[in-house]
Amino acid sequence: MPDLDSVVREISEEMAARADRGAVADYIPELAHVDPGRFGLAVIDADGRLSAGGDSETLFSIQSISKVFTLTLALGMVGDRLWKRVGREPSGNPFNSIVQLERERGVPRNPFINAGAIAVTDVILSGHEPREALGEILRFMQFLAQDQTITIDATVAASEKRTGFRNTALANYMRSFGVIENPVDYTLGVYFHHCAIAMTCRQLAAAGRFLAHNGRNPSTGHSVVSPERARRINAIMLTCGHYDGSGEFAYRVGLPGKSGVGGGILAVAPGRASIAVWSPGLDEAGNSHLGRIALERLTQRMGWSVFGA
Repeated sequence: MPDLDSVVREISEEMAARADRGAVADYIPELAHVDPGRFGLAVIDADGRLSAGGDSETLFSIQSISKVFTLTLALGMVGDRLWKRVGREPSGNPFNSIVQLERERGVPRNPFINAGAIAVTDVILSGHEPREALGEILRFMQFLAQDQTITIDATVAASEKRTGFRNTALANYMRSFGVIENPVDYTLGVYFHHCAIAMTCRQLAAAGRFLAHNGRNPSTGHSVVSPERARRINAIMLTCGHYDGSGEFAYRVGLPGKSGVGGGILAVAPGRASIAVWSPGLDEAGNSHLGRIALERLTQRMGWSVFGA
């Protein structure tokens, strides 16, 4: 088996030297200012050892990666009843498309496109004040990462709220079908804020460890979800985690993963490691350009693809 520290260091150096970096998500004003030259990679193996390179200690906006954790929370609250309000199939459409939602009578195709994540957020909000629901999400992230310093970037959240017209349209359309049950402004407020959680690659890799180890953090012994639920969340990450680029990611990387337009990707090598990569430049599907390339090289060199070495 190749030395993980050496592989991570080599990949970080290779990515730093590349000129093709993609384009930052300039439709969210605060993200438009992020330096596309940044790159970070962190891998935490089954024994809890950290291998990191590049800007792995730089905070970035996790954006849609938060949807993995809100899905986990919502399933813990309502179980399989959640699937009456959101599907589990790949969308094949952009993450903020309203066309598919209209054809399917307000039920989002999966929990990782924007409409689906808004519906999941609405489930978490039910019976709570927005501040309470948001606090529960943030505490869950802090618990998973074993790091109480994780916070929400209020400037990014405000920036998303000011420009989130399409998300507002998606939420109102779902409300018309009864998929959204709470006031739209409340649900969207919680949604914009949990997408604005700021983390480092190290923190994000730590938070995702339970998905790599049958629902349990092997270092703390904490059971987060059942092994069956962990497998099913991983399955949705593999098929839906990169919007209409999910097939390409599965083909090239071969791991469950979830991207965010902040340039981050959380990936899971079952039984082996939790991986977080960050490079702000995006490809045409809205996924980190260098992040995907780095993960492809990592799985090739370590033999970690779920489809075989």
